[in-house]
Amino acid sequence: MKIMPNRMDRGFYRYQEEFEKKALEVLRSGWYVLGKEVTAFEEEFAAYTGAKYCVGLASGLDALWLAFRVLNIKEGDEVIVQGNTYIASVMGITINGATPVFVEPDDYYQINPAKIEEKITDRTKAVLAVHLYGQASDMAPVVELCKKYKLRLVEDCAQSHGACFNGKMTGTFGDIGCFSFYPSKNLGAFGDGGAIVTDDEQIAKDMKVYRNYGSEKRYYNKVVGTNSRLDEIQAGLLRVRLSHLDDLTEEKRRIAARYFKELHNDKILLPRFIEGATHVYHQFVIRCKERDELIAYLDEKEIGTIIHYPIPPHLAEAYRYLGFKEGDFPMTERLAKEVLSIPMYNGMTEEEQTYIIDAINGF
Repeated sequence: MKIMPNRMDRGFYRYQEEFEKKALEVLRSGWYVLGKEVTAFEEEFAAYTGAKYCVGLASGLDALWLAFRVLNIKEGDEVIVQGNTYIASVMGITINGATPVFVEPDDYYQINPAKIEEKITDRTKAVLAVHLYGQASDMAPVVELCKKYKLRLVEDCAQSHGACFNGKMTGTFGDIGCFSFYPSKNLGAFGDGGAIVTDDEQIAKDMKVYRNYGSEKRYYNKVVGTNSRLDEIQAGLLRVRLSHLDDLTEEKRRIAARYFKELHNDKILLPRFIEGATHVYHQFVIRCKERDELIAYLDEKEIGTIIHYPIPPHLAEAYRYLGFKEGDFPMTERLAKEVLSIPMYNGMTEEEQTYIIDAINGF
Protein backbone atom coordinates (compact mmCIF):
# COMPACT_ATOMS: atom_id res chain seq x y z
CA MET A 1 0.00 0.00 0.00
CA LYS A 2 1.37 3.40 -0.98
CA ILE A 3 0.37 6.30 1.26
CA MET A 4 1.26 9.91 0.56
CA PRO A 5 1.94 12.33 3.44
CA ASN A 6 -0.98 14.43 2.21
CA ARG A 7 -3.83 13.94 -0.27
CA MET A 8 -5.66 17.01 -1.54
CA ASP A 9 -7.61 15.28 -4.29
CA ARG A 10 -9.90 13.49 -1.85
CA GLY A 11 -10.96 16.78 -0.34
CA PHE A 12 -11.95 17.89 -3.83
CA TYR A 13 -13.87 14.78 -4.81
CA ARG A 14 -15.92 14.82 -1.60
CA TYR A 15 -17.46 18.17 -2.59
CA GLN A 16 -16.74 18.00 -6.31
CA GLU A 17 -20.21 19.06 -7.44
CA GLU A 18 -20.18 22.14 -5.20
CA PHE A 19 -16.68 23.17 -6.25
CA GLU A 20 -17.38 22.77 -9.95
CA LYS A 21 -20.69 24.61 -9.70
CA LYS A 22 -19.00 27.54 -7.95
CA ALA A 23 -16.09 27.64 -10.42
CA LEU A 24 -18.48 27.78 -13.38
CA GLU A 25 -20.54 30.43 -11.65
CA VAL A 26 -17.48 32.65 -11.28
CA LEU A 27 -16.24 31.98 -14.81
CA ARG A 28 -19.61 32.88 -16.26
CA SER A 29 -19.91 36.03 -14.16
CA GLY A 30 -17.30 37.91 -16.21
CA TRP A 31 -15.81 39.42 -13.01
CA TYR A 32 -12.58 37.84 -11.80
CA VAL A 33 -10.79 40.25 -9.44
CA LEU A 34 -12.14 41.93 -6.28
CA GLY A 35 -15.78 41.10 -6.91
CA LYS A 36 -18.68 39.73 -4.92
CA GLU A 37 -17.00 36.38 -4.13
CA VAL A 38 -14.07 38.08 -2.40
CA THR A 39 -16.42 40.38 -0.48
CA ALA A 40 -18.61 37.45 0.57
CA PHE A 41 -15.66 35.33 1.62
CA GLU A 42 -14.19 38.19 3.66
CA GLU A 43 -17.48 38.61 5.50
CA GLU A 44 -17.91 34.88 6.08
CA PHE A 45 -14.36 34.24 7.21
CA ALA A 46 -14.40 37.24 9.57
CA ALA A 47 -17.60 35.86 11.09
CA TYR A 48 -16.06 32.39 11.36
CA THR A 49 -13.02 33.64 13.26
CA GLY A 50 -14.94 36.14 15.35
CA ALA A 51 -13.01 39.10 13.94
CA LYS A 52 -14.69 42.27 12.73
CA TYR A 53 -12.82 42.49 9.42
CA CYS A 54 -11.10 40.22 6.92
CA VAL A 55 -9.05 41.27 3.89
CA GLY A 56 -8.30 38.68 1.21
CA LEU A 57 -4.74 38.59 -0.15
CA ALA A 58 -2.68 36.63 -2.66
CA SER A 59 -0.76 34.46 -0.15
CA GLY A 60 0.07 33.83 3.48
CA LEU A 61 3.49 35.43 3.06
CA ASP A 62 1.85 38.57 1.72
CA ALA A 63 -0.41 38.58 4.77
CA LEU A 64 2.65 38.50 7.02
CA TRP A 65 4.82 41.14 5.39
CA LEU A 66 1.88 43.45 4.73
CA ALA A 67 0.79 43.08 8.36
CA PHE A 68 4.12 44.45 9.55
CA ARG A 69 4.13 47.07 6.81
CA VAL A 70 0.71 48.38 7.88
CA LEU A 71 1.87 48.40 11.52
CA ASN A 72 4.87 50.52 10.46
CA ILE A 73 7.45 47.93 11.54
CA LYS A 74 10.63 48.98 9.76
CA GLU A 75 14.42 49.02 9.71
CA GLY A 76 15.84 49.33 13.22
CA ASP A 77 12.83 47.62 14.79
CA GLU A 78 12.88 44.17 16.36
CA VAL A 79 10.18 41.51 16.30
CA ILE A 80 10.25 38.53 18.66
CA VAL A 81 9.38 35.18 17.04
CA GLN A 82 9.89 31.51 17.88
CA GLY A 83 12.93 29.87 16.33
CA ASN A 84 11.24 26.69 15.06
CA THR A 85 8.78 28.30 12.68
CA TYR A 86 8.61 28.11 8.90
CA ILE A 87 10.91 30.64 7.27
CA ALA A 88 7.97 32.59 5.76
CA SER A 89 7.16 33.86 9.25
CA VAL A 90 10.62 35.40 9.47
CA MET A 91 10.46 36.74 5.92
CA GLY A 92 7.38 38.70 6.91
CA ILE A 93 9.60 40.57 9.35
CA THR A 94 12.76 40.99 7.30
CA ILE A 95 11.05 42.08 4.06
CA ASN A 96 10.24 45.25 6.00
CA GLY A 97 13.85 45.71 7.08
CA ALA A 98 13.15 44.73 10.70
CA THR A 99 15.22 42.25 12.69
CA PRO A 100 13.84 38.92 13.92
CA VAL A 101 14.71 38.13 17.54
CA PHE A 102 14.36 34.38 18.08
CA VAL A 103 13.14 32.65 21.21
CA GLU A 104 13.00 28.95 21.94
CA PRO A 105 9.70 27.08 21.63
CA ASP A 106 7.89 25.44 24.53
CA ASP A 107 7.27 21.70 24.90
CA TYR A 108 4.28 22.01 22.58
CA TYR A 109 6.29 23.48 19.66
CA GLN A 110 4.73 26.92 20.17
CA ILE A 111 6.33 30.22 21.21
CA ASN A 112 7.48 29.94 24.83
CA PRO A 113 5.95 32.87 26.76
CA ALA A 114 8.55 32.45 29.52
CA LYS A 115 11.32 33.27 27.02
CA ILE A 116 9.84 36.45 25.57
CA GLU A 117 10.40 39.07 28.27
CA GLU A 118 14.16 38.57 28.47
CA LYS A 119 14.44 39.39 24.75
CA ILE A 120 12.54 42.70 24.91
CA THR A 121 14.66 45.81 24.28
CA ASP A 122 13.90 49.43 23.49
CA ARG A 123 13.91 48.41 19.81
CA THR A 124 11.26 45.70 20.24
CA LYS A 125 8.09 46.73 18.47
CA ALA A 126 6.12 43.49 18.07
CA VAL A 127 5.73 39.81 18.86
CA LEU A 128 4.86 37.27 16.18
CA ALA A 129 3.13 34.20 17.64
CA VAL A 130 2.99 31.22 15.27
CA HIS A 131 0.31 28.61 15.95
CA LEU A 132 2.40 25.74 14.64
CA TYR A 133 1.07 22.44 13.25
CA GLY A 134 -2.53 23.38 14.07
CA GLN A 135 -2.43 23.84 17.85
CA ALA A 136 -3.24 27.22 19.35
CA SER A 137 -0.39 28.79 21.31
CA ASP A 138 -0.60 29.71 24.99
CA MET A 139 -1.88 33.20 24.27
CA ALA A 140 -2.83 34.57 27.70
CA PRO A 141 0.74 35.37 28.84
CA VAL A 142 1.70 36.56 25.34
CA VAL A 143 -1.18 39.05 25.28
CA GLU A 144 -0.31 40.19 28.81
CA LEU A 145 3.33 40.84 27.88
CA CYS A 146 2.35 42.77 24.76
CA LYS A 147 0.04 44.98 26.83
CA LYS A 148 2.67 45.48 29.51
CA TYR A 149 5.34 46.64 27.06
CA LYS A 150 2.95 48.24 24.54
CA LEU A 151 4.00 45.87 21.76
CA ARG A 152 2.10 45.01 18.62
CA LEU A 153 0.94 41.40 18.41
CA VAL A 154 0.72 39.59 15.08
CA GLU A 155 -0.41 35.97 14.79
CA ASP A 156 0.70 33.57 12.08
CA CYS A 157 -2.34 31.32 11.66
CA ALA A 158 -1.25 29.65 8.43
CA GLN A 159 -1.71 26.24 10.07
CA SER A 160 -4.38 26.94 12.68
CA HIS A 161 -7.68 27.67 10.90
CA GLY A 162 -10.33 27.12 13.56
CA ALA A 163 -8.01 26.41 16.51
CA CYS A 164 -8.91 28.16 19.75
CA PHE A 165 -7.31 29.15 23.04
CA ASN A 166 -9.75 29.43 25.94
CA GLY A 167 -12.62 29.52 23.45
CA LYS A 168 -11.20 32.38 21.37
CA MET A 169 -10.06 31.64 17.83
CA THR A 170 -6.50 32.10 16.68
CA GLY A 171 -6.00 35.29 14.73
CA THR A 172 -8.17 37.37 17.05
CA PHE A 173 -5.84 37.91 20.02
CA GLY A 174 -3.57 40.55 18.54
CA ASP A 175 -3.60 43.43 16.11
CA ILE A 176 -3.60 41.22 13.01
CA GLY A 177 -4.08 37.51 12.33
CA CYS A 178 -2.41 36.21 9.15
CA PHE A 179 -3.75 33.21 7.24
CA SER A 180 -2.56 31.11 4.33
CA PHE A 181 -4.94 29.21 2.06
CA TYR A 182 -2.26 27.16 0.32
CA PRO A 183 -3.93 23.95 -0.98
CA SER A 184 -2.51 21.73 1.78
CA LYS A 185 -3.96 23.88 4.59
CA ASN A 186 -7.07 22.85 6.50
CA LEU A 187 -8.87 25.67 4.71
CA GLY A 188 -7.09 25.26 1.41
CA ALA A 189 -7.71 26.95 -1.93
CA PHE A 190 -6.86 25.49 -5.35
CA GLY A 191 -3.81 27.69 -5.71
CA ASP A 192 -2.23 30.41 -3.61
CA GLY A 193 -4.30 32.62 -1.37
CA GLY A 194 -4.19 34.37 1.99
CA ALA A 195 -5.95 36.84 4.25
CA ILE A 196 -5.67 38.89 7.40
CA VAL A 197 -8.28 39.38 10.09
CA THR A 198 -8.45 42.30 12.50
CA ASP A 199 -10.80 44.21 14.76
CA ASP A 200 -9.21 47.50 13.74
CA GLU A 201 -11.15 49.23 10.97
CA GLN A 202 -8.20 51.42 9.98
CA ILE A 203 -5.89 48.42 9.64
CA ALA A 204 -8.44 46.75 7.36
CA LYS A 205 -8.75 49.89 5.24
CA ASP A 206 -4.98 50.28 5.01
CA MET A 207 -4.56 46.64 4.03
CA LYS A 208 -7.05 47.04 1.19
CA VAL A 209 -5.04 50.01 -0.06
CA TYR A 210 -1.70 48.18 0.10
CA ARG A 211 -3.02 45.03 -1.62
CA ASN A 212 -4.21 47.03 -4.64
CA TYR A 213 -1.12 48.96 -5.77
CA GLY A 214 -1.51 51.38 -2.89
CA SER A 215 -4.72 52.82 -4.28
CA GLU A 216 -8.04 53.36 -2.60
CA LYS A 217 -9.50 54.77 -5.79
CA ARG A 218 -8.34 53.45 -9.16
CA TYR A 219 -5.26 55.26 -10.51
CA TYR A 220 -4.97 57.40 -7.34
CA ASN A 221 -2.11 55.89 -5.36
CA LYS A 222 -1.71 56.88 -1.72
CA VAL A 223 1.30 54.66 -0.94
CA VAL A 224 3.72 52.35 -2.72
CA GLY A 225 1.67 49.19 -2.46
CA THR A 226 1.71 45.82 -4.13
CA ASN A 227 -0.48 43.49 -6.16
CA SER A 228 -1.81 41.01 -3.63
CA ARG A 229 -5.45 40.29 -4.32
CA LEU A 230 -7.30 37.10 -3.54
CA ASP A 231 -8.94 36.30 -6.87
CA GLU A 232 -12.62 35.59 -7.40
CA ILE A 233 -12.34 31.90 -8.25
CA GLN A 234 -10.22 31.12 -5.20
CA ALA A 235 -12.53 33.15 -2.96
CA GLY A 236 -15.55 31.30 -4.33
CA LEU A 237 -13.93 27.88 -3.83
CA LEU A 238 -12.82 28.87 -0.33
CA ARG A 239 -16.42 29.74 0.50
CA VAL A 240 -17.40 26.17 -0.40
CA ARG A 241 -14.61 24.71 1.73
CA LEU A 242 -15.37 27.06 4.62
CA SER A 243 -18.96 25.83 4.71
CA HIS A 244 -17.60 22.33 5.44
CA LEU A 245 -14.57 23.27 7.54
CA ASP A 246 -15.98 22.18 10.90
CA ASP A 247 -16.77 18.71 9.53
CA LEU A 248 -13.34 18.46 7.90
CA THR A 249 -11.67 19.45 11.18
CA GLU A 250 -13.63 16.88 13.15
CA GLU A 251 -12.55 14.19 10.70
CA LYS A 252 -8.90 15.08 11.27
CA ARG A 253 -9.48 15.01 15.02
CA ARG A 254 -10.91 11.49 14.75
CA ILE A 255 -7.83 10.35 12.82
CA ALA A 256 -5.59 11.97 15.43
CA ALA A 257 -7.56 10.31 18.25
CA ARG A 258 -6.88 6.94 16.69
CA TYR A 259 -3.18 7.72 16.39
CA PHE A 260 -3.07 8.66 20.07
CA LYS A 261 -4.96 5.54 21.10
CA GLU A 262 -3.11 2.99 18.99
CA LEU A 263 0.44 4.28 18.44
CA HIS A 264 2.67 2.57 21.00
CA ASN A 265 6.40 2.76 20.45
CA ASP A 266 8.94 3.85 23.06
CA LYS A 267 11.04 5.44 20.31
CA ILE A 268 8.19 7.78 19.33
CA LEU A 269 7.08 10.91 21.19
CA LEU A 270 3.51 11.94 20.39
CA PRO A 271 2.23 15.55 20.41
CA ARG A 272 1.39 17.17 23.75
CA PHE A 273 -1.39 19.61 24.54
CA ILE A 274 -1.49 23.11 25.97
CA GLU A 275 -4.19 23.49 28.60
CA GLY A 276 -7.06 25.49 27.14
CA ALA A 277 -5.84 25.11 23.55
CA THR A 278 -7.49 23.16 20.76
CA HIS A 279 -5.76 21.43 17.86
CA VAL A 280 -6.95 21.20 14.24
CA TYR A 281 -4.16 18.85 13.09
CA HIS A 282 -2.84 20.60 10.05
CA GLN A 283 0.01 18.19 10.75
CA PHE A 284 0.37 15.24 13.12
CA VAL A 285 3.95 15.69 14.29
CA ILE A 286 5.83 12.99 16.16
CA ARG A 287 9.42 13.07 17.44
CA CYS A 288 12.04 10.37 17.11
CA LYS A 289 15.76 10.50 17.95
CA GLU A 290 16.33 7.93 15.20
CA ARG A 291 14.33 9.95 12.69
CA ASP A 292 16.43 9.24 9.62
CA GLU A 293 16.17 5.52 10.25
CA LEU A 294 12.42 5.85 10.80
CA ILE A 295 12.00 7.75 7.52
CA ALA A 296 13.95 5.08 5.62
CA TYR A 297 11.91 2.33 7.30
CA LEU A 298 8.62 4.00 6.37
CA ASP A 299 9.86 4.72 2.85
CA GLU A 300 10.40 0.98 2.38
CA LYS A 301 6.77 0.48 3.32
CA GLU A 302 5.77 3.31 0.91
CA ILE A 303 4.52 5.56 3.70
CA GLY A 304 5.34 9.17 2.93
CA THR A 305 6.46 11.62 5.60
CA ILE A 306 7.60 15.26 5.70
CA ILE A 307 9.98 17.10 8.03
CA HIS A 308 8.49 20.39 9.23
CA TYR A 309 11.18 21.85 9.25
CA PRO A 310 14.71 20.47 8.70
CA ILE A 311 16.58 23.79 8.82
CA PRO A 312 15.67 26.42 11.44
CA PRO A 313 15.49 29.96 10.03
CA HIS A 314 18.46 31.14 12.11
CA LEU A 315 20.66 28.58 10.33
CA ALA A 316 19.23 29.15 6.84
CA GLU A 317 21.60 30.46 4.19
CA ALA A 318 19.19 33.34 3.58
CA TYR A 319 19.73 34.58 7.15
CA ARG A 320 23.44 33.99 7.46
CA TYR A 321 23.85 37.77 7.77
CA LEU A 322 22.16 37.65 11.18
CA GLY A 323 25.29 35.96 12.52
CA PHE A 324 23.82 32.92 14.27
CA LYS A 325 25.61 29.60 14.53
CA GLU A 326 24.71 26.05 15.40
CA GLY A 327 24.14 25.71 19.13
CA ASP A 328 22.59 29.15 19.61
CA PHE A 329 19.09 27.71 20.00
CA PRO A 330 19.44 24.12 21.27
CA MET A 331 15.74 23.29 21.61
CA THR A 332 14.92 24.66 18.17
CA GLU A 333 17.81 22.72 16.63
CA ARG A 334 16.91 19.52 18.48
CA LEU A 335 13.37 19.69 17.13
CA ALA A 336 14.68 20.21 13.60
CA LYS A 337 16.55 16.90 13.97
CA GLU A 338 13.69 14.94 15.53
CA VAL A 339 10.27 16.10 14.29
CA LEU A 340 8.43 14.16 11.60
CA SER A 341 4.96 14.69 10.15
CA ILE A 342 3.17 11.43 9.44
CA PRO A 343 0.22 11.18 7.02
CA MET A 344 -2.78 13.29 8.05
CA TYR A 345 -5.43 14.27 5.53
CA ASN A 346 -9.15 14.34 4.95
CA GLY A 347 -10.40 11.20 3.25
CA MET A 348 -7.81 8.90 4.85
CA THR A 349 -9.30 5.41 5.02
CA GLU A 350 -9.34 3.21 8.12
CA GLU A 351 -7.23 0.71 6.20
CA GLU A 352 -4.59 3.39 5.55
CA GLN A 353 -4.63 4.43 9.20
CA THR A 354 -4.17 0.83 10.33
CA TYR A 355 -1.27 0.33 7.93
CA ILE A 356 0.49 3.47 9.24
CA ILE A 357 -0.10 2.59 12.89
CA ASP A 358 1.13 -1.00 12.49
CA ALA A 359 4.22 0.17 10.61
CA ILE A 360 5.22 2.78 13.22
CA ASN A 361 4.56 0.38 16.09
CA GLY A 362 6.80 -2.13 14.34
CA PHE A 363 9.76 0.24 14.05
